[in-house]
Amino acid sequence: MLDDLQYIHQRDSQDALGIANKEWQQLQYEFQSDWQPQNNIESIIVTGMGGSALAATVAQAWLNPELPFEVVRNYDLPAYANAQTLVIVSSYSGNTEETLSALHDAEHRGCQIVILASDGELVNIAQQKSYPLLRLPSGLQPRMAVFYNLAALTKLFVLAGICPTDRLSELKDTSQWLHEYCDSWYVDVPTKTNQAKSIAQDLIGKSIVIYSGPRLFPAAYKWKISFNESAKHIAWVNQLSEFNHNEMLGWTKQPVDKPYVVIDLRSSLEHERIQKRFAVTEQLLSGMRPEPIVVSVVGETILQQLIWAITLGDFVSLYTALLGNIDPTPVELIEKFKKTLAE
Repeated sequence: MLDDLQYIHQRDSQDALGIANKEWQQLQYEFQSDWQPQNNIESIIVTGMGGSALAATVAQAWLNPELPFEVVRNYDLPAYANAQTLVIVSSYSGNTEETLSALHDAEHRGCQIVILASDGELVNIAQQKSYPLLRLPSGLQPRMAVFYNLAALTKLFVLAGICPTDRLSELKDTSQWLHEYCDSWYVDVPTKTNQAKSIAQDLIGKSIVIYSGPRLFPAAYKWKISFNESAKHIAWVNQLSEFNHNEMLGWTKQPVDKPYVVIDLRSSLEHERIQKRFAVTEQLLSGMRPEPIVVSVVGETILQQLIWAITLGDFVSLYTALLGNIDPTPVELIEKFKKTLAE
């Protein structure tokens, strides 16, 4: 089925696979801004939900700034937010309820505010109140625009002096490096030599559980998001070593029949004890849970590994959708939920 191009083009009505194949180009997008912080920055908050928050977790793992840096998925900001806090308000649609609420909280606290959005109410507010705005290219689902968001965040961090300017060139170099991998996962590459298609074939009809270490957790969480939204498929996520302190025991007894598939995203850049935990976990849980699909993540740097893993997960989720006869792009239930919530 996954090698039937006519079927895929009919089912993938909005060319989600084509978008995934060009995600590497998003990392090269050049945002034009001369913004400078008004006050000394002592802490950083990115407030957003779903895919709009995901890029911030990638930035945390990659840029690893010396300043306190928190991603807030909530209506309110933490109590410490003040005039020395840079609050980056991130919503691809520009209309996310929680993010708009957090913006109002940031205004009340006198925080330094920058807005990332493609359209909607946030763009209107930025223009009315002269807030710095990095406008994201529009026309995508938020989960498909994560790399635009990451490029915008990197630009802001450079402008604020939070990270060195060479991070922007590293981002562009990584995008070129990723290009060849995207092509190897694309629809015209047959299943027998296509890693993404091969993984997807093992997932249908089962609940998906994704595990990683701390450094790759943003990528593991993106796999969950993509399975949920693109494949309309239930998926769960956790990280080692927290897993070994509680969830590990959950695999040992109930339920006896476990309709799950386990995916391990393993990185050579994780702490050596995390790497050993994966090996010992697999050994001790052998026969108690499904044998994991081990994805040995490619890349020499944490940025390469995160970008590679996120993009592979996007392709896997899209092929999983197509195997389930599902159009991967629409998210009707979420849109219905938002409309009903607003009534």
